[in-house]
Amino acid sequence: MHPSTRSGIVGKLHLTLAITALTLGTMQAAAAPVANAAPAPELTVIHCAHMIDTLAGKMLGATSIVIDGERIKEVVPGSVNRDGAKVIDMPANDTCLPGLIDSHTHLTSQFSKSSYSDQFRLNPADYAIESTVFARRTLLAGFTTVRNLGEHDNSSIALRNAINAGEIAGPRIFTAGKFIGTTGGHADPTDGYRWDLQGNPGPKDGIINSPADAWKAVRQHYKDGADLIKIMPSGGVLDESSSSENPQMTLAEIKAVVAAAHDYGFTVAAHAHGAEAIRRAVLGGVDSIEHGTFMDDQDMKLMKQRGTWYVPTIIAGEYVMGKAKEGWYPPQVARKALEVGPKILATAGKAYKAGVKIAFGTDAGVYPHGENAQEFVYMVQAGIPPMYAIQAATTHAATLLKHQNDFGSITTGKYADVVAVPGNPLEDISLMKKIDFVMKAGTVYKRNGEPTAADLKSSLGM
Repeated sequence: MHPSTRSGIVGKLHLTLAITALTLGTMQAAAAPVANAAPAPELTVIHCAHMIDTLAGKMLGATSIVIDGERIKEVVPGSVNRDGAKVIDMPANDTCLPGLIDSHTHLTSQFSKSSYSDQFRLNPADYAIESTVFARRTLLAGFTTVRNLGEHDNSSIALRNAINAGEIAGPRIFTAGKFIGTTGGHADPTDGYRWDLQGNPGPKDGIINSPADAWKAVRQHYKDGADLIKIMPSGGVLDESSSSENPQMTLAEIKAVVAAAHDYGFTVAAHAHGAEAIRRAVLGGVDSIEHGTFMDDQDMKLMKQRGTWYVPTIIAGEYVMGKAKEGWYPPQVARKALEVGPKILATAGKAYKAGVKIAFGTDAGVYPHGENAQEFVYMVQAGIPPMYAIQAATTHAATLLKHQNDFGSITTGKYADVVAVPGNPLEDISLMKKIDFVMKAGTVYKRNGEPTAADLKSSLGM
């Protein structure tokens, strides 16, 4: 036999054996259970001694929540069971509520005395790793959904994806990705830098200086995978500029952002402290005003007419005012904090009385993550009724997100996001800071005040 013929036969034999082995391996793999496959949906019944109906705005007595997989199948008065269902009996004193929604968070950072210098020492990876800790704290505090309103490196997009994949524990995130603002404004990542480090940030970095730039920046957000848009039409408190309230975007720029955003299915949140910046943002068509510190009667009337949401973030104002007195900030920042801090609470109360729609939001990251529920206490101090404050963090916030069909109330067909507190929060709103049960999409992450195995599994990446 010619050597080349022998070689050809041997080659064909090896190929046949390889194909056979591959086929057998594929058949075995198909027959074997998949290690990471999600378990089949399980029927669960939660027995609540008390439950707040956030749609009707009233406290209910004993109620059973029947859950099939990730969503609510039934909500039934009294204590009922279903064949084969896992039963969770809540303590007799507990009140069940829908999972809470914080409409204004920054999960990829947490301000401290060293933040102004940390930006030159810490890498994006450092902030991303810290964000997994902050996300878990937020979830265990009862916040099953958040809007993440801006950062400089899009790390919250990766955080959102990791949570959605079940790799880590955290709330359901709707993220704005990078801030959008103007050169030298509150969104400028190089604000306060010496001139040779400033560079020239542009639309890809969220910095715009014309309507054309605005369109490009929004389209970049779409490309990046953001869920909504956050703009900075006024100065801010913690940046190193001199004013928190001066307008920093033209009406034409705001209108361009909104037009582009709405084309792509985005809502637009506007950071705005000053009255003129608020007016421009509302006229420009934004969906919500964040902070709104120096909001005047004209602004409130306009917001009510336009149906613009207001997210007060009282806790952030109170927190920075306190830290300014402790010497945390540079002089110009401390001055702004002392100007803004005392006003936000009163503005929130006045806006409520004026009939402006309010959604719950805290600016988490300005203060320590996990302390979000202190906002409820401040809202009630501002003259907002406890039930309205709770609705602001449930039905209102879900509507602002345009996901009122998915969460915001304990209702058939919605995600099984359920939390509980030890007592009646309508009588003592501070109980919202004592969440002892957390379920998100049918998975229990906290029970009897302690994290569960599901939380540990996600935290370990298992």
